Amino acid sequence: MARYAMAVDRRTCMGCASCAVACKVENRVGAPFSRTQVVQRLSGEFPELALELFSVRCNQCSAAPCVANCPTGASHYGAGGIVAIDTALCTGCKACLAACPYDARFINDEGYAEKCDFCLHRIKQGLQPACVATCPSRALTFGDLDDRASEISRLLASRRNHPLKPEAGTRPNVFYLE
Repeated sequence: MARYAMAVDRRTCMGCASCAVACKVENRVGAPFSRTQVVQRLSGEFPELALELFSVRCNQCSAAPCVANCPTGASHYGAGGIVAIDTALCTGCKACLAACPYDARFINDEGYAEKCDFCLHRIKQGLQPACVATCPSRALTFGDLDDRASEISRLLASRRNHPLKPEAGTRPNVFYLE
């Protein structure tokens, strides 16, 4: 069985937000919500300042607190370990929002939780997630971590990388390449 993951190359991400736009269009995400965002992080002290731009989304955690804290079972593990939401079971109680250390979820206008699901509908068709397919700088890589020959497995083995907030203990499956 597959274990899906994504790598974000912080060297090549130029902050263009093509990933966020592609996601909104592909998944029909209404304003003001977003499943994918481009984050700007300023570090250092004047005059030695650095601006980082990088794409963020649900981290598809292997130990997802949103799944553990969902009282209805709406948040669950789907194909390839993707954290999915059964909208028919979601009551919009926001327990998953409170549990997520990445602020990756929102309650949409229909009243249920929504977040990135790596475009599971596209994966089932043999396609890449919309954000990956659209990225002009090829900063996003998606694939199966359990396939040692996959591009993402080779990339993560060859470059230093880290997840966001490893101290949260969620075992995320989105990695940031240094």
